[in-house]
Amino acid sequence: MNEKGSVAMETEPKGLEASLEHLIDLHHHKSLVLAHHTDKAKKDAIRKAEHVSDLLVEAVNGGVQDSFINQKRIELEIRTLATTITRFMKQTDQWLAATHALNTALKEIGDFENWMKIMEYDCKSITTAIQNIHQE
Repeated sequence: MNEKGSVAMETEPKGLEASLEHLIDLHHHKSLVLAHHTDKAKKDAIRKAEHVSDLLVEAVNGGVQDSFINQKRIELEIRTLATTITRFMKQTDQWLAATHALNTALKEIGDFENWMKIMEYDCKSITTAIQNIHQE
């Protein structure tokens, strides 16, 4: 029985050893599967984060692009308005010059009219003086 007992004892440790090896292999396999799933989940999370980042960049760039386009439109409008203002200033200066010339001409007409009245008065005075001399 000793032989059977020792054989049985030797069989039991080998069965225990096999079970432990099986548990270690199972644990190792599960660890590999878990590492694979973790790596896959990590890659998926990185891919989704990149996608979100791209969407955010597109959203921000879209607003920046709209702002840039609006800025260019405003600058063009400013240049157009500056040109219009310059043209209006030149036209206003021309109108002021024409008004000044007209005003000067009217003053000269008024001066001429006054001169004519003085001349008329002088002529009447001379005529009256000649008539008085002639009547004496």
